[in-house]
Amino acid sequence: MTLALESDAPGVATRGVWLTCIDCGEQFAPFEAVRYTCDDCGSLLEVRYDEYPTFDAFEGSGVWRYSAALPFEEGVTLPEGSTPLHAVPRLEAEIGVNNLRVKHEGMNPTGSFKDRGMTVGVRVAQEIGVDRLACASTGNTSAALSAYGARADMETLVLLPAGKVAAGKVAQASLHGARILEVDGNFDRCLDIVQDLTDRGEAYLLNSLNPFRLEGQKTIGLEMFEQFEREEGTLPDRIVLPVGNAGNTAALYKCVRELRRSGAIAEHEVPKLTGVQAEGSAPMVEAIENGWDHIERWDDVETIATAIRIGNPVNAPKALPGIRETGGTAVAVSDEQITTAQRDLAEEGIGVEPASAASIAGLRKLRREGVVSDDEDVACLTTGHLLKDPDAAAAAGSDPEPVPADTEAVLDHLGA
Repeated sequence: MTLALESDAPGVATRGVWLTCIDCGEQFAPFEAVRYTCDDCGSLLEVRYDEYPTFDAFEGSGVWRYSAALPFEEGVTLPEGSTPLHAVPRLEAEIGVNNLRVKHEGMNPTGSFKDRGMTVGVRVAQEIGVDRLACASTGNTSAALSAYGARADMETLVLLPAGKVAAGKVAQASLHGARILEVDGNFDRCLDIVQDLTDRGEAYLLNSLNPFRLEGQKTIGLEMFEQFEREEGTLPDRIVLPVGNAGNTAALYKCVRELRRSGAIAEHEVPKLTGVQAEGSAPMVEAIENGWDHIERWDDVETIATAIRIGNPVNAPKALPGIRETGGTAVAVSDEQITTAQRDLAEEGIGVEPASAASIAGLRKLRREGVVSDDEDVACLTTGHLLKDPDAAAAAGSDPEPVPADTEAVLDHLGA
């Protein structure tokens, strides 16, 4: 297992922070210019630090409890983080693992994990001094960016694939005052356009191509490990999570590498990162199954799980090594399996949008295939709240039953 980080770079760091290209190793000061990829080779960048803290360095609550592992002491906050790690005893018994917990990121302020990335990313935008924020989105990114942009009093532009974003998410972006452009194309085309706009200096990109977004998202892992250790006396053997743009997979991989470097966790404690995609949108699964070190873009993607309806995951170069080097895997599940898992989580009192339920559907499939063993302690990540996609929730749930406006009639109906 290879979990090393590059060596320190004194002289480049600002407050002990710099950017490093994941391919050629070129290093850059973090806030002197707008930069998303390497100037020399065009590859993805990663945020690096001159030291990496252990758990005893953290204090407070929420994302900024982990400021010792972030570029700033505080960010643009609503606040975010401190999301619950639910026990799910019926699902645990049915799936057949030693311990199953669900980390529900839908309990963040705008209803998804994206808030963790935006509290850091919008703070960086302030530091650099840009005028306009922008993103492409399947919905959750636009909702989070719009809220945090409003909090920071910054202009926000979001590009959405026309007719492909759940109503709850569009409503959030609209109410928070973003300028919404509906593009005649899928998410990946929206991102192409946003990247062109930001390359021309028209806006500051806050999709997960931006390395600072992933710094906020890595706090999912820090928080999950603390909760799991406190409640179970151990760390999870495996983390199962939905994969769209693969930002969370990359962020969790970075989280465990930093914890290994600081000595906070041992190599045998590193959880297996296990990604789940919908069958109609599974380029990461295709790459894992074929042993590729890259993904092939899917131009036609379709799934009920709109939040992961992405055919060209920009963080694949970071996420594929994360899955392989932690001993994890990736699996594709059907829309029917996703909806079943969404209902099963609801029966445990946990309301999630379809993409979130992919983690449970994937765990169930891998357990059935014998990839996951019965003695594993597993954490499943659910990424968005049920009300993000009310139409999907209504379709998956039970239908209302009309009754007359009379108590006796209601009792007769219940008896029948």
